[in-house]
Amino acid sequence: MSQGDAVIQMPSDDTRRAAFALEQDAPPKGRGGITRLTVDVPAAHHSSDTPKPARWRTPEFLLYYVVFAFAVPWMIYVPVSLSSESHSNYNLYRHRLAPGWLFGRQVDNSDAQYRSFRSGLSALGALIAMFFALRYVYLRPILRVSRPSDNLHRLPFYLAFSLLMLAVLHGTSALKVLLILTANYALARASAGKAWAVAATWIVNGAVLFANERYSGYTFGSVHPALGSLDSWRGVYPRWHVSFNITMLRLVSFNVDYHWACRRNGSLDSGAELSDKQRTTTFHPVEVYTYRNYLVYTLYAPLYIAGPIMTFNDFMWQLARPRAIAARNTVGYAGRFLATLLTMEFILHFMYVVAIKDAHAWSGTSPAELSMIGFWNLIIVWLKLLLPWRFFRLWALMDGIDPPENMVRCMANNYSTLGFWRSWHRSYNLWVVRYIYIPLGGTKHLAVSSLLVFTFVALWHDLSFRLLAWGWLVTLFILPEITARKLLPPSKFGGHVWYRHVCAAGAVVNVLMMMAANLVGFAVGTDGMRYMAHEIAGSWGGLRFLFTACACLYVGVQVMFEYREEELRRGINRRC
Repeated sequence: MSQGDAVIQMPSDDTRRAAFALEQDAPPKGRGGITRLTVDVPAAHHSSDTPKPARWRTPEFLLYYVVFAFAVPWMIYVPVSLSSESHSNYNLYRHRLAPGWLFGRQVDNSDAQYRSFRSGLSALGALIAMFFALRYVYLRPILRVSRPSDNLHRLPFYLAFSLLMLAVLHGTSALKVLLILTANYALARASAGKAWAVAATWIVNGAVLFANERYSGYTFGSVHPALGSLDSWRGVYPRWHVSFNITMLRLVSFNVDYHWACRRNGSLDSGAELSDKQRTTTFHPVEVYTYRNYLVYTLYAPLYIAGPIMTFNDFMWQLARPRAIAARNTVGYAGRFLATLLTMEFILHFMYVVAIKDAHAWSGTSPAELSMIGFWNLIIVWLKLLLPWRFFRLWALMDGIDPPENMVRCMANNYSTLGFWRSWHRSYNLWVVRYIYIPLGGTKHLAVSSLLVFTFVALWHDLSFRLLAWGWLVTLFILPEITARKLLPPSKFGGHVWYRHVCAAGAVVNVLMMMAANLVGFAVGTDGMRYMAHEIAGSWGGLRFLFTACACLYVGVQVMFEYREEELRRGINRRC
C-alpha cells in the first residue's frame, strides 16, 4: 500500500527540502523578540540573496511616483463617491447601513462576520480581563514558593478556564464538543504507531465536520425526547459547529504528532533552545501526549475561537521551554491592532462597498467603478480576517504563547500567487504543508498535491460550490507561475536587463487571477464575477480601462520588487 504509506509516514528530509517552495520559517531575531512576523521564501524575480543597487531615485521610479500620485487617490475617490447620499444607487442599499460614530456618517456594518466581532469587542475585552485576573489568583501562591523554569504549572488553570469558557459560549453544546474531543483522543490512543492511524484520523474528523454541517450542530431532542430540555441552555454562542473547523485542525495535529512521536519520526530533542520550526518538528516523549494536555491544547482560551493555529508539539514546547517575549513588542503589536481597527472603521464609514455588493446596487456604474467595488471588497475581507486573528494572537502573546502571525503582508502588496498563499492565513498554510502537502509528496506530485490541498481548503471553509470553484481556480492559477519559473529561472536569466520587466508583466497576470479567484470565493461569487467580466470586457471603454489598470499594476509590481530588494538591503529576509 505505497500510496497509503505516503500519507502515514513522516516525510523524509528529501521530501522536506522539496517542499521548500511552500514553507520556510524565518530564523529567530534574537532574544525577547516576536519572531513569527517574518517569512523567508524565495521570490520570483531574485537571482540571489545579494541585494541590487537601489532604484528609488532613478528616472524610471520617478515616473512610477507620478503614476502613484494619480492612481492611489483615484482608487480612494471612486468608492467614496459611490457611497455618497447623492448617488443614484444610494437608496438601493441604504437599508443595509447603520448609525456610525465618525463625523456623523453611516457605517457599512452589513458583513455578518465582522459585525459579530465588532459588536463583541467589549465582551471579549472583559473575557481577557477575567482570564488574567483569575490567572493571577491561581499563580500567586505558586510563585510565592518558587519560580518554575517552565509554564507547565499553568496547565490546570488553562483547563479549568477553558472548560468554563466552553460552557458559557456553547451552553449544553459544550458536552457535544467534549464528546467529539474524547472520541478523537480515544482514536489517537488506539491507532498511534499503527499504519492506519493517519487515514483513520482524516476519515473520522472529515466525517464529523460534514455531520456537524449537515445536522446544524445536532440537538439533544433528536437523540431522545427526554433530553430535549437540554437544548434550552444554548450559551452566548450556540452555533458551536460553525467554528469547529478550527478545532478540527487541532484534533488532526494532536493525532498525527502523537502517531509520529510513537514512531519516532521527526527531530530528536537536543535540549537546546528550539527555533519556531524545530518546535513543530521535534516530538515529545509519548508521556506528554496525555488527555489533559490534549484538552488544554484544543481548548486553549486565547486561540479557541478563531486561531491562529498551532501544532500540538509547538504548543507544548512553548510551555515546557518558554521564550521571553519583550513587553515593548507586545505593546507595539497592540498598537498595530488598534491602528488596523481604526483603518477598518474609516473604510466602513466612507466606503459602503459591502452593502453595494450585497444589494447588487451597481447598475449604471462604469467598468472602472465596478472594479473598485470588487477591489475594496477584497481589502475589507482581508481586514475583517486580520483583525480577529491579531486580537486573539495578542491575547496569546500577553500570556507568553507565540503563535504564528496569520497575515505577514498587506493584501495589496502581493504579486506572486504562491507568495500570496504563504502570507495569507499563514498558520493554516503551515498546518496544511505539514499535515497534507508534504505527506502527499509535495513538489514531486505538484499538480495533484495542489489540487487536493485547495479542494480540502475550500471544503474546510464551507461546503459550497462557490468555495469549491475558488479552490479549483487557485490551483489552476498557480500553474502558470510554476511553469514560468521553470522556463525562466532567475539563476539563469536573472542578470539580464529585460528579466525584471518580463517578471513584472507575468506578475500583473498573477494579480488579476488572484483577484478573480478571491472575488469568486469571498466576495461576489461566480455570478457576480461573470457580470464584472462581461462589463469590463464587453465594451471598448471596459477594454481601455483594463489596459490602463494593467499598466498601473505593472508600476505597482515594480515598486513591490524594489520594496523586497530594500528589505534585503536592511537584512530582512522576508521575500514572499
